[in-house]
Amino acid sequence: TEMENKGNNACTIQFNTDYRRMALFLLYLFIFVVGLLENVLVVWVNWRRRHSASGVLFCIINVSLSDLMVILILPFFMMEVTIERVWLWGRFLCKVTNLIYVVNFYSSSFFLAFMTLERYLSLTRPSSPGCFPVAGRRRWLLCGGLWLLSFFLALLENVHVDLLEWDEPGCYMMPEYSFTEWFVSVAFLCLLFQFLVPASVIITCNVLIARAVRTAPDVQGRRDVWLVHVYSLVFLMCWLPYHLVMFLMMIDDLDPFVFSCNTVEVLYFSFSLVQCFSLFHCIANPILYNFLSKSFRNNLLNTVVNYIPREIPAETRAQGGAGTEPNAANGGGAELGKQRRLSDVSTSHSDVGS
Repeated sequence: TEMENKGNNACTIQFNTDYRRMALFLLYLFIFVVGLLENVLVVWVNWRRRHSASGVLFCIINVSLSDLMVILILPFFMMEVTIERVWLWGRFLCKVTNLIYVVNFYSSSFFLAFMTLERYLSLTRPSSPGCFPVAGRRRWLLCGGLWLLSFFLALLENVHVDLLEWDEPGCYMMPEYSFTEWFVSVAFLCLLFQFLVPASVIITCNVLIARAVRTAPDVQGRRDVWLVHVYSLVFLMCWLPYHLVMFLMMIDDLDPFVFSCNTVEVLYFSFSLVQCFSLFHCIANPILYNFLSKSFRNNLLNTVVNYIPREIPAETRAQGGAGTEPNAANGGGAELGKQRRLSDVSTSHSDVGS
């Protein structure tokens, strides 16, 4: 019977790793170029308003900073997949890049969940301060607490990440003892804290927001209710495939005879693909929470216009700039007031109805 099981469990499937390597390089390159441009613009525009009373804006800045961190280390991943998981940059960068990646892994989801909860509270309880205090030290302490929690959870994996010399040097998580127990524990913590808890908060709050917007006659932007559900859908699309593959790999480690050899081959072949696909949240987040917002586009335009040098006419320079006073008093003041009003508007469609 045991020999029959081994015969039935033989691997008959083969994958072309060259195509996978090429696809991963192109995907990482696309995410790096587009994600870098998007998140730099988001941080550049919103950082000027970081002292705003909007807790949603504060969360958006932290999400973009988190995504920007992981984007900056993508060139290492691009080169690693190109040379078949060979790591050429030493032990220090092996551990640091992994730590940055896993910190983003958690922090991005934490701040998205808190932003969704903040958005719901600001819509249903306008007089409530929400999750994030309006300003001051408490806001920064809460923000620092989320980053520290992300750092702590990342360390649980990172302490076992090291540069291993086999045929070629590679950067792996490889505990010296109890590998299965460590892998299962880390995978379970990732599933719980990075996906299940944030997804529950995001989906629940977005459903409640959509219901509140539909039933409130004085709320504007009701035609954009569908976008609230897109927030939940994009989060699931980015992270559900990754955690599903991780969960199946965790089951395979606990009981190696549950899946056939072909199934295991598919799991390990697809893992790097779904891991890369999950990084599309670095592209999706700026679009959903910033570029779809008219107020953000106005702030971006105002920021760009402020950096464009204005040529002063020769007769105005000869008069010592006196000719600019009436403009400043008439149209200039109105324009300044307009810019201030634009800067006070919510930076995202995530503030539906606020």
